[in-house]
Amino acid sequence: MNVPAEQTGEIDFGNDGRPVIKTTTDDGEIVFYNIKSSKTFVHKIGDKVKFRILRSGEGADAEITEIISHQKKFVTGRFENHKTYGLIFPDSREIKKEIIVAYMDFSGAENNDKVFAEVLNPEDQGNEFSDLRGKVVEVLGKSGVRDSEEKSIIRKFGLVKEFPKEVLKEANELSLQYDPKDRLDLRDKVIFTIDPEDAKDFDDAVSVENLGNGNYLLGVHIADVSHFVKEGTELDREALKRATSVYLVKNVIPMLPEKISNELCSLRPDEDKLTFSILITLSRTFKVKDFEIRKTVIRSKRRFTYEEAQKIIETGKGDFHKELKLMYKISKSITLIRLREESLDFDSNEVKFRFDKKGNVTDIVVKERLDSMRLIEEFMLLANKCATEYIGKVTNEYKTYIPFIYRVHDNPNPDKMKDLSEFVKQFGYTINPEDKNSLRKLLNDIEGKPEEFIINDLFIRSMSKAIYQTKNIGHYGLGFRDYSHFTSPIRRYPDLEIHRILYDYINGGKELNKKIEHYKNVLPEICKQSSIMEQNAEKAERESIKLMQIDYISKHIGEEYEGIVSGMVQYGIFVEIMDILVEGMIRFRDIEGDYYEYDEKKHIAVGRRKRKILKAGQKVKIKVIRVNKESKKIDFALIS
Repeated sequence: MNVPAEQTGEIDFGNDGRPVIKTTTDDGEIVFYNIKSSKTFVHKIGDKVKFRILRSGEGADAEITEIISHQKKFVTGRFENHKTYGLIFPDSREIKKEIIVAYMDFSGAENNDKVFAEVLNPEDQGNEFSDLRGKVVEVLGKSGVRDSEEKSIIRKFGLVKEFPKEVLKEANELSLQYDPKDRLDLRDKVIFTIDPEDAKDFDDAVSVENLGNGNYLLGVHIADVSHFVKEGTELDREALKRATSVYLVKNVIPMLPEKISNELCSLRPDEDKLTFSILITLSRTFKVKDFEIRKTVIRSKRRFTYEEAQKIIETGKGDFHKELKLMYKISKSITLIRLREESLDFDSNEVKFRFDKKGNVTDIVVKERLDSMRLIEEFMLLANKCATEYIGKVTNEYKTYIPFIYRVHDNPNPDKMKDLSEFVKQFGYTINPEDKNSLRKLLNDIEGKPEEFIINDLFIRSMSKAIYQTKNIGHYGLGFRDYSHFTSPIRRYPDLEIHRILYDYINGGKELNKKIEHYKNVLPEICKQSSIMEQNAEKAERESIKLMQIDYISKHIGEEYEGIVSGMVQYGIFVEIMDILVEGMIRFRDIEGDYYEYDEKKHIAVGRRKRKILKAGQKVKIKVIRVNKESKKIDFALIS
């Protein structure tokens, strides 16, 4: 096939969740290229680009030569008033140079304000010879002040908490109306929810029964959001636009209005609720024998927090203790089955913030991962897997392609896994990055060690990104051939759409072929939008956590902590405070009594005079010496 020197294409998701260039040949064939040598171009999913092919064939590479699409570009940053002009220093890592603002475009911004601004010539952001120009859209407050920085995160990632009037109007007109003939009535069954203490929307409930013949019936009951949010409505369009709820530390940006998420669809106890249930028949050894997917109506008997359920599991005393103990036993068994079948079990740490009455951070604690949490996670994984396997059954029955939304996770990028292999050598571990069993052994070996969560975090970053797409390539991390998202339709749009798809396929009928054509047309765009917004939400949530950590540690300058060396660069070492998971840097220039040099090959730092060695995984004592709230950088001093 002859290809021109320069072509046009679009930035899209590759199988590994990272951006690639997508183009269509004259023959109608869709071709993907890995993006290489394009560091001067800032590109986003959906951008139209010109590119030049560097290497053809499998794993083809190309470089971007021009960004064609000139979509509006907004940034947040610190404003400097130079009287006749202003400068904005962007928070964005993508834009590394300041933005010039004409006097008439200050919009009331004063020196050291945090501002939200539009870039007027985004096409020049990769051109080192062109200045970027902008205008202030909104003044968010003083730079470095937490309230201003919180607003900045919301604006920076394009998040909007308030819903349009027409969306709220549709939501407020909804009520609990249904035809009992269309649903399996489970209101007399023992069904309950288990959620975090601060949860407001309960979108999943569970049940278990001993069928008396050596079999068990496990029920996973999910809020039937699709009954209320109909395709093509203003509610639906807004939900797809948001695609996911975003959970910032002090703010939730919901996908759906509160009338739906916290009232109509929330599975609150002692209220009739509409659900979509997966009823799973398990054998005596808790292996899946069969399952059924049904529209149901339930009445939750109890709302448990994770802590309440955990206490009952441990003591065997309390409400529904028999059911909880049996659920725990089942979950432990299916976890073992999953791990035997190639699943990688990551155990990453999460932090929780405590606040005083004024909203200031008073403490940071590491969340304990309870067995009750694992129980719910395991049941949700199983339900998601069953929902996807049902599509395989439909495909076999109709002997035709059935469009669906898959949650896919491609094999790891070999280069990144090679870097991981080199990194873990610092801790005394050796892995074969091409052997999944070797990776699983590493995860087992680091369990309970000081370096566990440092390696886990890098491990996750080295993996491909899980995304949504219509082509099923399986889920590498979970080790599942078939996987999707079914269990959180209140907060994830793919789950809501999958409920619609399953309902249409289960009911079949004369309209099935028309539905298949419809889903062929709409699902690719839904997958792309959902993947884009999910990654956007993850970045916003990480930045929100970092902001709160900065707010906390800025009040503890001069205090000493125990930390662990988490990484090294040419000019210093990164240290994570073990109790609160706050990471900062010890710059070699700040170490008294010796000067350290970084040995890149050995991944160690060595003192010139005393020959003392610093290496990853080493426990150290540090003092907090500097905090920059604007750049969100923390500097430590080494004590011992």
